[in-house]
Amino acid sequence: MSDDFRPLEIGDKEVFRRFLNDDPPQISELTFTNLFIWQHRYHPVWTERDGCLLIILHPEETTPFGLQPVGKGDKKKGLDTLCRELKNVSPEVRISRVSEDFINRYLDHDHYIYQSDRDNSDYVYATRDLIELSGRRYHGKKNHLNNFFKKYRFEYLNLDTGSVKSFLDMQEEWCRIKICAEAPDLLSEGYAVRTALLNFGELDYKGAAIRIDSKIEAFSLGEQLNADSAVIHIEKANPDIPGLYSAINQLFCRNAWSHLEYINREQDLGIAGLRKAKESYYPHHMINKYTVIPR
Repeated sequence: MSDDFRPLEIGDKEVFRRFLNDDPPQISELTFTNLFIWQHRYHPVWTERDGCLLIILHPEETTPFGLQPVGKGDKKKGLDTLCRELKNVSPEVRISRVSEDFINRYLDHDHYIYQSDRDNSDYVYATRDLIELSGRRYHGKKNHLNNFFKKYRFEYLNLDTGSVKSFLDMQEEWCRIKICAEAPDLLSEGYAVRTALLNFGELDYKGAAIRIDSKIEAFSLGEQLNADSAVIHIEKANPDIPGLYSAINQLFCRNAWSHLEYINREQDLGIAGLRKAKESYYPHHMINKYTVIPR
């Protein structure tokens, strides 16, 4: 790989912000916050070429792959450059998590093929649906939520520098309940949560929590993705409190994101239970993603 590719650092945020403001993303992966908090797992490197931001991820469990070029530059040329660079570090050249919009606008079908990546496609909901839970299809969830409101006295609070430790404490308690030490994926996610919280103030996201009896029992972290959408990166709740997940979902949408039309709640990773849970909220649409491979 060429020497101009370098590891991601907190000081790179403004460069990423410039490119992402010029070319607002649809997919949940393409935010500086997301790439930064998961860097221990994906080890991203990046450079600027062809007027584009080029990113290559080096996940610990699989071969390296690129993300779609970002920016106002020549994306077709950027894609060719990424594939050439990947040949030097991977036996399998692929650009992953590619949006349908990119496929339709920039892919040279004479030189590339693409394959559906359903497990990584994003679920996007109408914000109003998640807040109001109106209609017959949300009847069960509305009842579940109302039962929580009736049973528990709670506070809703926004994440600030003074509450970071309380959020960290709740994450540690959640990991104790879920036995994260025996589950590599949960352990990795826990590291991402800690990275996000310890860098609050430098990263561009919002957080909120539900506190019951002076103890944080649920929290959520998200950020604005583009002009009409927010993306929820992290959501945690005490699984022993019925309705708590529904409550943090609804309250965070209502208090932080009601001015936006859509909420992107990321992918299901092919996990059956997670897919069922995400489908049960009736997504407005999916952001379909693909893997692009040179012919």
